[in-house]
Amino acid sequence: MPNWLLEAELWVAVAFAVFLIIVFRFGVHRSLLGMLDQRSAKIQAELDEAKRLKDEAEQLLAEYQQKAREAENEAKAIVAQANTEAKQIAADAKTRLEEFISRRTKMAETKIAQAETQAMAEVRAAAADAAVKAAEVIVAETAKGQDGKALLDNAIKDVKARLG
Repeated sequence: MPNWLLEAELWVAVAFAVFLIIVFRFGVHRSLLGMLDQRSAKIQAELDEAKRLKDEAEQLLAEYQQKAREAENEAKAIVAQANTEAKQIAADAKTRLEEFISRRTKMAETKIAQAETQAMAEVRAAAADAAVKAAEVIVAETAKGQDGKALLDNAIKDVKARLG
């Protein structure tokens, strides 16, 4: 037997050739190609789905980032408005407090003026009473008798009428 028939590479090549003939003869290559095409189509569909999901995720991310910016801007606007309102409330409170203090001061000044007026009236009344009593004593000492008493009573009435 020739030596080249004992080579393993030769027999592997022959077996491979027989295998290819069987595959092509019975149409196995078509079913293999069909399976490969199906697998390729499935992989392509998965890639398309992955791309669609990626695009959708990017779109959602952009929307959420936009909403976050809008919410941040809205929060800033709310804070600014709250600060403005707080300043206005503080200014109003200050104005009301100043008005309250002014009213209380005027009331106190009015009460003080009334008290001064009343005190002056009481002092005048006391001075008038003292003057009447002093005049009574002086007239009583100088005028004795019935004429003096009548004169004294008339003088007291006259003084009271003028002071009262």
